[in-house]
Amino acid sequence: MPLLVFDMIEGRTPQTVRKILDCTHQVVLEVFGVPTRDRYQIVHENKDYQMVVEDTGLGYQRSNDVIILRVFTSPRSTEQKHLFMKRLCEDLQQQCAIAPQDLMISFFTNTQDDWSFGEGEAQYSTGRLGGKPA
Repeated sequence: MPLLVFDMIEGRTPQTVRKILDCTHQVVLEVFGVPTRDRYQIVHENKDYQMVVEDTGLGYQRSNDVIILRVFTSPRSTEQKHLFMKRLCEDLQQQCAIAPQDLMISFFTNTQDDWSFGEGEAQYSTGRLGGKPA
């Protein structure tokens, strides 16, 4: 049940944004093995002057198609995180024409106690959602 927060520069059509979200969800399903309805995605569209995304000295040339993705999730293995990054980059390039240098991803790890899916209840902690989150 990762929570995915996308920041991108405004100007994409609703259909293009939805295609990016659908592509990303498919990678989440395949790499993390979450249930299909564990889908939590938020998009922030920003004016171009509101996003400064440089290259940390790597020489990337970013375009206005740049996407910053924050992944809030329960602990994942290094292998899972690296596979997610690689697969998402490849799939967004193939399906959405997002250049590899225009995708930046950062993981934020938390625990079961940090999630409430509604009603002010931490459902994993109370046992309402059984087992470890996918």
